[in-house]
Amino acid sequence: MNGFSISDASRSATAPCQTNCTRCRAAPFCIPAWTGQDTRHHPVLSRRIRVPRDTRLFQAGDLVGERFYAIYYGTIKFTFATASNHEKIGAFLMSGDLLALDAIGFRRHHGTATALEDSEVCEIRYECMQSMPTLLHSMISKQIAREQITAHLLRNSGAGQRLAAFLLDMSWRHYRRGYSAQRFRLAMSRQDIANFLALSPECLCRELAQFRQDGLLEVDEREITLRDAGRLRKLAAGSSPVAVPIQRQV
Repeated sequence: MNGFSISDASRSATAPCQTNCTRCRAAPFCIPAWTGQDTRHHPVLSRRIRVPRDTRLFQAGDLVGERFYAIYYGTIKFTFATASNHEKIGAFLMSGDLLALDAIGFRRHHGTATALEDSEVCEIRYECMQSMPTLLHSMISKQIAREQITAHLLRNSGAGQRLAAFLLDMSWRHYRRGYSAQRFRLAMSRQDIANFLALSPECLCRELAQFRQDGLLEVDEREITLRDAGRLRKLAAGSSPVAVPIQRQV
């Protein structure tokens, strides 16, 4: 990772968002869709910020600045320091996902957001949401629910169950964004996946090799092809509701 972070100066120099949100693949599950308003130049979206690969959008200790973000495209990982001062990955965010909602009410960010590939985000200022408090509360509730599901997954399942649930979740998220649910490319490294799932990299590699041997999937670098989603669902179902949406779609 390079040491570059998007500064407040570069944010202020970024042009206002001019994208037609109705043409965005994230529109069906991003903020404009929730409001039911004309999204061609939605008043909630204040500006677009480019975040090159390996660049930090913000880091722990940065001023929050009364704003959060919607991912326009790309993939961003959110990390924080544990009590033992180890880096822990808390989330992988894709187009339509919201970032930094957890910082509302705080002066400084407690975690770091880093682009895993060239990405863009729409910066949203809190003041734009003051007229829609119910929507803001709904967004925060959804984030809390997802964090609870992830915590349940990590506490109550074995390595194979965690990996199966993760792959099905990635499959579902790609499907919702208009891509194949069976074949997709992961933006994150295996080391990052292992960190997120609270596994060692060696354990993750063993589980992937076992899945491949069992005919559940094929792996080519970061390209994943699911060969038996039904068996993956059965493996994941005993551990967490993370995979429930997949059961109705894949």
